[in-house]
Amino acid sequence: MTVTTPAGFTAAGVAAGLKSTGAKDIALVVNNGPAYDSATVFTANRCKANPVLWSQEVVKDGTVRAVFLNSGGANCYTGPEGFQTTHAVAERVAEHLGIGAIDVVVCSTGLIGLVNDRDQLLSGVDAAYAALAADGGTQAAEGIMTTDTVSKQVVVEGAGWSIGGMAKGAGMLAPQLATMLVVLTTDAVVSAADLDTALRAATRVSFDRLDSDGCMSTNDTVTVMASGASGITPSLPDFTEALTQACTDLAMQLLKDAEGADHEIAITVLNAATEDEAVEVGRSVARSNLFKAAVFGKDPNWGRVLASVGTTSAQFDPADLDVAMNGVWVCQGSTPHADPAEVDLTPREVSVTIDLKSGSERATVWTNDLTHAYVHENSAYSS
Repeated sequence: MTVTTPAGFTAAGVAAGLKSTGAKDIALVVNNGPAYDSATVFTANRCKANPVLWSQEVVKDGTVRAVFLNSGGANCYTGPEGFQTTHAVAERVAEHLGIGAIDVVVCSTGLIGLVNDRDQLLSGVDAAYAALAADGGTQAAEGIMTTDTVSKQVVVEGAGWSIGGMAKGAGMLAPQLATMLVVLTTDAVVSAADLDTALRAATRVSFDRLDSDGCMSTNDTVTVMASGASGITPSLPDFTEALTQACTDLAMQLLKDAEGADHEIAITVLNAATEDEAVEVGRSVARSNLFKAAVFGKDPNWGRVLASVGTTSAQFDPADLDVAMNGVWVCQGSTPHADPAEVDLTPREVSVTIDLKSGSERATVWTNDLTHAYVHENSAYSS
């Protein structure tokens, strides 16, 4: 279950000393071909880290030969020196592989404003290259962890081809194309244009719908590389379906590992006039600290759901809304219905269903509760 499960890929994860704990902090994933098609989506945050600024140029031609990632420092708002460090890392990777630096995506994660030691990074590149292996995917997944408590990996099997993936993320999980660092690999034969179509379709209903804490990172990157090593060309719908399955699986792993969370909450909006309006409503509820705190306290406070719905521009009749929590319709026609005491919020998984009665579209947004542990985790300046 790693990025090296598909044929044509090698990977490594090593410790370069960026983390004071001595844990792995470097990952390298290499596409050995025969094809090198790729697609990438980035954060929509206007404040972007140096690796994102570099990689945005790399991916323009649809060719990526390798992805280098480091944890322990985001290399964001570190000035011209920080961008030069990103460039130097790409050059070192390219030198080892005998390729151009413009084919190397660079990703970083950690604290904003922390200057990564360039010599440590370059030594990490050397060590990662030396450690590249066909079974190195798990080590690579461990090398990108920050506040993650577990590594996140996935494999989806196709008909003679497969997709592998790894992700990191436990905080700053909010949408706009990506929500963390993700590398996806496939040995299917897929053009860069089709990869881009499939990736955007997949992220739209997976990573884009994960809104754990409403905070958008400066470093978010999701890259998919196709080696073509299987020699099999799946149909675009089949590949998109498999890629969506991989992205959704990784998104749910991120949700379950969100910092300090006690509950994973699925907010499903039914009968909206448009899908976008369904997402808008779901996201509004997902970002309500009052609602999230209520779930933490195991209080089925549906009034906080309606209050959040009312802040949106979606079409609905404020006097005719239905809300269910864990299958219990506690509100119908915007009035109390079932006894809230019937709602059991003890399990980690919580479902909220909102019926807008304005159309036929639906969407689900995923979030977590707001806990003491989340506040504690984010109140100290540590990576």
